[in-house]
Amino acid sequence: MVEADIKGLQVHYYSVCQRKLWFFSKGITMEQTNDRVMEGKMLHERAYPQLEQKEILIDDTFKIDAFDGEYVREVKISSKMGEADRMQMLYYLYQLKQRGVEKKGLISYTKERDTEVVELTEAEEAKVIEALAGIKRILQRPRPPGLKKLRYCSKCAYYEFCFAMERDEEC
Repeated sequence: MVEADIKGLQVHYYSVCQRKLWFFSKGITMEQTNDRVMEGKMLHERAYPQLEQKEILIDDTFKIDAFDGEYVREVKISSKMGEADRMQMLYYLYQLKQRGVEKKGLISYTKERDTEVVELTEAEEAKVIEALAGIKRILQRPRPPGLKKLRYCSKCAYYEFCFAMERDEEC
């Protein structure tokens, strides 16, 4: 797997749950029936109607929510997954930089009416490169990473799938 094959959502999942990353990347997708995912899709459709360039697919590799002047804008419901949101944005900025496009990022948290500015520094770029290497290692595994019960598991689209396959005492 080359870096260009990695999607922004995979970078997000890597930061949230590596087991979820493995399942999603192997074609086991649970998002289509999850209410929170549907809420996010509706949010993307309605957010920032004044922006003409929305849901932009770059080189059949990754999709940016919107270009907003000198910024790439990513729209999120809330900041509960703030670090994963930030890594996803850094990945987009890194990929654009690889294509000769220098931008800054804006992550808009609509429920909180807050926006975070993200810039790709050398240190942040190193984090992205490290995450991409970690993603590649996980995807090469023949089996998913073990189950780790996290504080947000119960709201995850994969919750029933994960916990149906594992015994609670292994958590």
